[in-house]
Amino acid sequence: MFTGIITDVGRVLQAKETEAGRRLEIETAYNTAEIDLGASVAFSGTCLTVDEKGPNWLGVDASFETLACTTVGQWRAGTAINLERSLRVGDEMGGHMVLGHVDGVGQVEDSRADGGNRRLSFAVPDEIARFIARKGSVTVDGVSLTVNEADGTCFSVNVIPHTLRHTTFGGLAVGDPVNLEVDVMARYASRLLERSE
Repeated sequence: MFTGIITDVGRVLQAKETEAGRRLEIETAYNTAEIDLGASVAFSGTCLTVDEKGPNWLGVDASFETLACTTVGQWRAGTAINLERSLRVGDEMGGHMVLGHVDGVGQVEDSRADGGNRRLSFAVPDEIARFIARKGSVTVDGVSLTVNEADGTCFSVNVIPHTLRHTTFGGLAVGDPVNLEVDVMARYASRLLERSE
């Protein structure tokens, strides 16, 4: 479980194809001595299991299922990655409940200044769009955000300067792909409504 509050921006050191999917080594400022093997970390919103580590890097495997549903297959050496360690009992819940189970990939449709903030608009797949509502929560590349507008298969958010400086969002450009996770409460509410029909 995560909150969508990014605590480090890492970089891909290595990425290679394997028989099981993809192997990645990610550079991080985290004290990796404090991260147990088997721990879950969100890498740009994708929950992956740490199975190797060294000073300032973490090693993970991504399965073919993960590669099919996320942007992980597009990461190369040098790609910047939003990082968040999993919640511990007693941690502050600063964003919203994030599982790290990416629902699909969206695309930056527009990026423009909005006062001192940046207004980002995203195009989303049809199957995800119905879960995104104005003033609801959404996770984009692991970042917890409030939806400002939602219209069909597009939604927009306002990003404050702090978030632009401390996540990969400062480098997002029109056309870039992003990992999307819808609000878990919206997902379960929809499922309950389907069962009651």
